[in-house]
Parts: sequence; C-alpha cells; structure tokens
Amino acid sequence: MSASSTQSFDVVVLGAGPGGYVAAIRAAQLGLTVAVVEREHLGGVCLNWGCIPTKALLHAAEVLREMRHGEELGIRSKPEVDLAAMVQRSRNVAGQLNRGVGGLLRKHRVSVIDGHGRLVGGGQVAVALTEGGETMLESDAIIIATGARAKQLPSISADGERVWTAREAMVPKSLPERLLVIGAGAIGIEFASFYRAIGSQVTVVEVLPHVLPTEDEEISERMARALEADGIDVRCGATVQRLEPRGEGLAVQIEQDGKGSEIEVDRAILAVGVTGNIEDLGLENTAVSTDRGFIETDARLETGEPGVYAIGDVAGPPCLAHKASHEGVLLAEYLAGGTAHALMKERIPACTYAHPQVASVGMTERAAVERGREIRIGRFPLIGNGKALAIGQPEGLVKTIFDAGTGELLGAHLIGPGVTELIAGFNIAMGLETTEAELMATVFPHPTVSEAMHESVLAAYDRALHI
Repeated sequence: MSASSTQSFDVVVLGAGPGGYVAAIRAAQLGLTVAVVEREHLGGVCLNWGCIPTKALLHAAEVLREMRHGEELGIRSKPEVDLAAMVQRSRNVAGQLNRGVGGLLRKHRVSVIDGHGRLVGGGQVAVALTEGGETMLESDAIIIATGARAKQLPSISADGERVWTAREAMVPKSLPERLLVIGAGAIGIEFASFYRAIGSQVTVVEVLPHVLPTEDEEISERMARALEADGIDVRCGATVQRLEPRGEGLAVQIEQDGKGSEIEVDRAILAVGVTGNIEDLGLENTAVSTDRGFIETDARLETGEPGVYAIGDVAGPPCLAHKASHEGVLLAEYLAGGTAHALMKERIPACTYAHPQVASVGMTERAAVERGREIRIGRFPLIGNGKALAIGQPEGLVKTIFDAGTGELLGAHLIGPGVTELIAGFNIAMGLETTEAELMATVFPHPTVSEAMHESVLAAYDRALHI
C-alpha cells in the first residue's frame, strides 16, 4: 500500500493478538472487509511472549519433575537440564503458531498491514508503515486491541538485565542460582514454579495476604503450602523496599510484619500485573476515555467515541487471552448486525499452570457470602481419587459452591494435576445453568481425575461416596 493511499474497510483492527486477530477472522467470516494493523508479531504477546512459550517451558519442567520421581515408578533415570534447548523449543512453538495466525488471516482474506496505527478522528487511522511511509485507513468500526505490558513499580523498574519482566524471564541466557519473584499472581507463581523445577533457589514476595490473591482463599492456602513443600520461600503480606546492585546480583530489602530483612539474589522477576498499551494511539483526537491505564467501554465494548471499540487486555481485567478472543467474537457478530450482549465476566475461567495447577470459575466462597448467598460447599481431596494416586499426584482438591436454595452452581475451584483442562466442564455447566441435580446424574469416566468433580458435587449435598 503506497504512502499516499487511503483504503476503506468495514472494520479496522489495531493489534493482532488473541483479541484482534480473532475479531478480524470472525468479522471476515460474516462477510465484512477487514484490515489488521500490527507493529510487531501476529498473535500478540500471548502467543509470542506469554501464554504459549511459558506453557512450553512449564511442560518441560513438569516432565523433569516426573523423571526425578522415576524411581518411585520403577524407572531409573538421571535427567539433566539443557536450558538453552528448553528455551529454543519454546521459541519454536511460538514461531509455529505465529505462522499459523498469518495463514488464518490470509485464508479469510484479512488485509494485514505492518505498522503502527494512530486514530486521527472521523473514523480514520494513520498507519506509520514498518517498511517506511504512511497510509490512511478509514472505517465506521475501529477496534482497539493493542493488549497490555508488564506494570512497573514506582521504586522498582525492570532493566532487562538484573530485573526481568516476563519477556526476559522466558529467554534466560543462564540459570540464576538465586531468584526473587515480586508478585504472586498467576505469572509470578508460574515462573517461580518453573525456575524452582530447573534448580533455582526461589523467593516469592507478595504484598497481599495470599498467593494467587484472586483465587478462593482455601485454594490459595493450599498452593502456598505446595510451593513451600517444593522449597520455595513464600513471603506474603510483604513488600520489597529496595533493590540495589551488589556484585553481579542484587541486594533485596524486604519488610514483613513490621520487620526488615535482607537477602541476596542473582536476578529478580517483576510480576505485579499489567497496564494497557494506550500510549501513542491518537486517543487525544477522539472522545475515548481511560481509567487507571485501561480504555473504558460500555456493555457493547464501545468507547466514548462512536464507532471506536476496545477489547482484550487494553479494555481492562480480567487480562486473559480467552476473554479477549471471546470479546472479539461478540463484537464482530454485533458489527455484522447481530444482537449485542455483555460478556459475563464471572463465567470466565482462570488458570495457573504451575505445579500444582490451579483453575477456577465463578464466585469464591468469600464473594458468595459477601453477596448474601446461602451456600452449600462440596470438597473432595484428590487423596481419595484413584487416578491421582496412580499418577503419584494425590495432593489436590476440588471445591464446588452452590446456592443452597436453587442448586445453582456459583463457583468451582480446583488445585491438582490437569485441573486447567477439567475446569471447562464446570464452565460449560454454568453456561447451561446446570444445577446440582444434573451434575449428580452425569456419569464421569473411571479412572479419571474428573471423578473428583462429581464427588465434590455429591459432597456438597452430603452424598459423597469416597470420603
């Protein structure tokens, strides 16, 4: 496209992450003409520097854990860690999927424009092309899907050398003997789990009282115990007061319960959340408003500027790839003439792919009580599950929360092997407005960890069979 050209589309998408490229594909499937502007990598941070490569690394760590316990299974082995090979495989997986996204966009005849787009008002986007020059796009529907980046702290910022963000933590040149993880959300706990598995001494510092602070407290407490049993130093209700270079590493001042202490580490990972990529988008040329680093939208995902929409991380939490993709589909269908309906955020599952895994959907116990719901709770520990015992991972729990009067499934919270896959079952049940009666009547296959889901439901109504 030449620097002086202007081209019209039914939809223009800024950003080709899991929200943007999915919105573009769905809009194209519905017969709309679509252009996607991407300044870096198709697939966005999730595919290239987040969800996918980290899961490749965590899978390697899980295989390593199992090999180390091989003698318990009658298998003798002495595994060795090749960190460079682990990292290279994770990059190869990300690269393969990146090419796949490109192929999908071509298949659906979506125009991909390499460059940085800025809104100029009046339904127009000026694109500074990566190859040089500028082009203009115009559309009655502009979707901002520019994602988010790691948040910095006022007193601590990542330099990419001693203090890493997730991006640097995914491509280490060497294994830090001592590692500090600042923040115990999903990202921080996943990296803590990975680095501990491959040999680092890990300290996790979290300002809130629990690790995985958005999860049900009972699950968070179990996770903290599991991390500590794995040799990770977990410090909740604590803050990092200061990081100072010392030798090749860092001196870390930590305050907890009014007391100060100092540790030395080789590297630190800053994992305290994300902030939306809202800079240099030309928002000042529009009526788009922001709040605390994210773009504000209404139930239709429309901003304050008519015809300008925002989806995914840039539109605020929960900052999850599957939330972004689902918003992209909802918005594309609305733009193609469908009925707009708001995404039910409480039915968005959350997953942490550490060891052990954690997954949840719906209300926590605390949230249900605070909303005045009368509840019944079912708990089933995996020590009573045959498959969990067979694979040597019996430390876990399935917890279900029901409305005591209606039997509505309000929430499900799981910790243990494979629970990031199992949570979809409860998610579907909530979407179908299933009650405890249908869940009890469902036949779960034996032997599987999924049987613990059934037993948890039974336990909520005093009918558990195996505890």
